[in-house]
Amino acid sequence: MKAELADIMKAVRPSVAVIGLGGAGCNIITYLADKGIAGARIIAANSDISHLVLQRADKLMLIGKERGKGKGCGGFPEIGAECARESADEIRKELEGINIVFVVAGLGGGTGTGSAPVVAEISNSLGALTIACLTMPFEIEYLRRENAKKAIRALEETCDSVVLVDNTKLRKVAGNLPLKTAFAVANGLIGALIKGITETITVPSLMNLDFADLKAVLEEGGVSSFSIGDAEGPDRVEKAVARAVSAPLLDIPENSTPHGLLISITGGQDMTLDEVAKVGELMAQHVPNTRKIIWGARVDETMTGRIRVMALFASVGNPFG
Repeated sequence: MKAELADIMKAVRPSVAVIGLGGAGCNIITYLADKGIAGARIIAANSDISHLVLQRADKLMLIGKERGKGKGCGGFPEIGAECARESADEIRKELEGINIVFVVAGLGGGTGTGSAPVVAEISNSLGALTIACLTMPFEIEYLRRENAKKAIRALEETCDSVVLVDNTKLRKVAGNLPLKTAFAVANGLIGALIKGITETITVPSLMNLDFADLKAVLEEGGVSSFSIGDAEGPDRVEKAVARAVSAPLLDIPENSTPHGLLISITGGQDMTLDEVAKVGELMAQHVPNTRKIIWGARVDETMTGRIRVMALFASVGNPFG
């Protein structure tokens, strides 16, 4: 009987793929490969072969072999889009049968900016819940930022959610760190978001989220924001929640009310039911007009003494017009 139930559970468990596009997207994929992500297939795709071969993933994919010749896109999004279209059949083959697809890229350059809307369109056409996780260029990078805005508008058409991290906001979190370390923080933040959502859905947890929960929170589409708070010691719940709500990684439109809120809570074996419930209560107080709130909690033995709160504020409006 147990074996039969195990087979049924495996059959109904959502399948997840994470596809990183371009230099920044592939760096995040390698971060996930190094940290480990249970329940997801990770794919690194780039038009620059010299960068691609350095990555770690379940699948390395050189896109636009004829168009780019393995040399990249030179910062031109239109070439990135052409590379993705050239490799559309290979991309479709990798994503076929997947329930949830995370499309990961750094916007502003060529490959990620140009290919992300194409990959999202393919994912959407296959019926997958499609979530784009993207970084925005700094405000001073005017041309790159304009390219990014165009990509976001295109992605809103085919994605169930477009989750953004603005590098300008990242300065408040990691502005004093060395450049390489600061960008590693950005990779880690997006990686933690994807890992948190995926494992809370696919891995048996104290309180699981399921595919239907995620779909309900993201049903309005559009741009979403997220934040992470981590704390230890006395009042760790209050501190983790305060950090999560005080440091969103995107300036959302004024007076915006998220359509939904997804909360993923991770703690060690010492995390209590009361602490989990308190996180939910405190987060709900922060968004009093949001009615769709879902949450999940899981134990990570390396988190003893600590609690991490990841909050996804869904459908907050596009601050870039």
